[in-house]
Amino acid sequence: MRELGMLEYLQRIVRRQFILAFRVPSEFAIPISFFIMVLALFPLGFGPVVKNSGVIWIVALLASLLSSDRIFKQDYDDGTLDQLLMSPQSLFGSSLAYIFVHWSQTGLPLALISPLVAIMFDLPGSAILPLVVSLLIGTVVLSLIGAIGAALTVGLRKGGALVSLIILPLYVPVLIFGKASVEAAIQGSFFSPPLALLTALACGAVAFAPFAIGAGLRISMEI
Repeated sequence: MRELGMLEYLQRIVRRQFILAFRVPSEFAIPISFFIMVLALFPLGFGPVVKNSGVIWIVALLASLLSSDRIFKQDYDDGTLDQLLMSPQSLFGSSLAYIFVHWSQTGLPLALISPLVAIMFDLPGSAILPLVVSLLIGTVVLSLIGAIGAALTVGLRKGGALVSLIILPLYVPVLIFGKASVEAAIQGSFFSPPLALLTALACGAVAFAPFAIGAGLRISMEI
């Protein structure tokens, strides 16, 4: 049997995860619906004008958290995760493949619909670009951190609450830098410094989070 190359192996993981996701549309529809519905409640409760980008960021954070515990769950249930851990292929690349799929289902859609949310919250036009870019970058970090919590709790029946306790404190820097970049644009100042810090955080997370994810999966699976 021909041995798969690393790139082909990762392509198969990504393709499989997308197929599984489209078989159960609620997996990616629920976070997006949560994001829209919760944000729609704020103008009703606080009036027609709620110029606060922090609210958008907090709800985006919670929407990403909502689906984090499901990143590895389906593969754990059907035994695919055992095969993944015993594979000679790099677990670093496999982890990034799972995270890419999760981000594509949560972070990317949230960033794409954020201009509509910005209009709903009456944010100035200068804040739309920083909001979209900060969400694109920040949600990558959220997916990476969420995957660490999911890896540590994948073997637990009710690991959702534990995932929240593990990863919510780690979400705080993302929230701070993401909100700061949008607020800087609203105030008419440079938004690139907090955005650069958010980018640096994302690069660090991409470099180190897969190692933590691999260790967490091995601990959970006792391999």
